Amino acid sequence: MSNEISKLTPTEVWENFYQLTRIPRPSHHEDQIRQYIADFGRNLGLETIQDGAGNVIIRKPATPGMEKRKGVILQGHLDMVPQKNSDKDHDFAKDPIEAIIDGEWVRANGTTLGADNGIGVAAAMAVLASKDLVHGPVEALFTATEETGMDGANGLGPGMLKGDILINMDSEDEGELYVGCAGGEDANVTFHYSEIPVPAESISFKLNVTGLKGGHSGLDINLGRGNANKIFFRLLKEAYKVCGLRLSSIIGGNLRNAIPREAFGVVTVPYATADKLVGLIAGMTTIIKRELSATEPTLKIELSKTEMPGSLIDEKTQINLTHAIVACPNGVIRMSDSMAGLVETSTNLAIVKSESETKTIKVACLMRSSVDSARAQLGSRMDSVFTLAGAEVVLKGGYPGWKPNMESPILKTMLQIYNGKFGRIPEIKAIHAGLECGILGGTYPGWDMISFGPTIRFPHSPDEKVNIESVAKFWDFLVETLKSIPAK
Repeated sequence: MSNEISKLTPTEVWENFYQLTRIPRPSHHEDQIRQYIADFGRNLGLETIQDGAGNVIIRKPATPGMEKRKGVILQGHLDMVPQKNSDKDHDFAKDPIEAIIDGEWVRANGTTLGADNGIGVAAAMAVLASKDLVHGPVEALFTATEETGMDGANGLGPGMLKGDILINMDSEDEGELYVGCAGGEDANVTFHYSEIPVPAESISFKLNVTGLKGGHSGLDINLGRGNANKIFFRLLKEAYKVCGLRLSSIIGGNLRNAIPREAFGVVTVPYATADKLVGLIAGMTTIIKRELSATEPTLKIELSKTEMPGSLIDEKTQINLTHAIVACPNGVIRMSDSMAGLVETSTNLAIVKSESETKTIKVACLMRSSVDSARAQLGSRMDSVFTLAGAEVVLKGGYPGWKPNMESPILKTMLQIYNGKFGRIPEIKAIHAGLECGILGGTYPGWDMISFGPTIRFPHSPDEKVNIESVAKFWDFLVETLKSIPAK
């Protein structure tokens, strides 16, 4: 892979980001990146701490004359979302990311890029390494396993950090300052099934749904994109009714916080209805592609003959599973009453996966809301849908939202700095995604918190890209902010 991205401006950020792309760091495979960051701090002669939750904290003293300024915590997360196109041969636990300059953007070759949150981490590293920046006391907090449950933020103990102001660098629109975020909770569902023999006089097919855009289950949930699991079971329900289709296996989606782009299943039908199935799928494909033509122009639904499976999922479980998936809430549930254009509550039907070893079908959904009671009600609704279908439901991993503070001192400071530097006032927003600020603010309730970042598009999907010019503006804004932090 070319190292051309390391030559982009500002080089102090892009050089660090290039090094991050060389180190595999999907969630739960962060040992290498954690060690790299810890060694980075120690090689600079800075106090470096690794805690029991997998977080790394690096402290840098104030530059001369800035010792009495409020302490700043620069925060980003170490892990990245591992998503790739189905035709891409890539092992996220071993292979580096192939970053490519594409006009005004940097993207990856068929995989997620890791700009979420690699650019924020790279900027914090640049601050730590700089010998000419002016700043007060700085702590860099690199959190672990943010993408699959915010484990590092949840595990951070009180008293570990000394600063007064948290600057989270995990937002994805340059020129916007974020002062609030949604909370979230997982719905984990288990169906138990019996294996039954494939009836005689049957024929087997692969049924594949591919070519969807996917995306971030918070930031992109309002874009009207297709959900591969929803589409698959829409087809399955109709084909069971018309053709007697039976399900042997299903794997749809693979990450709780990514809109599922693909679903693959093995099914059977009696020989007598095979031609009818082919016609039915072709007709429904035309309908669904027409419905999603604006948002999913590359959607593919493919039916192809395959080897006969060894067994089928019992009919009762197939029926219950199908009805539950079709009925399961998905997408935007409610828009915010207080912020125009902001999603208040949503859910993502992220994963449906059969496991022959345990004879179970696992379903995973991630619910988000900026209103805790609305999130609880959505959880109750999910529980009802799947409990009625005979499944086991566990709601877990709940984390709080971050309530906006419009009187925040750091917000006022950064509004003035941005206006003075770029000639306009940045937008103040909340985000329908799970920033770590809500959790961290619960452990450190005295912190003044804000989030900002460069422009990143389509995170959590292989289309992820970061705008080059926005990284320069993000860095300049950060440098000026650190110089302007008020005294204690």
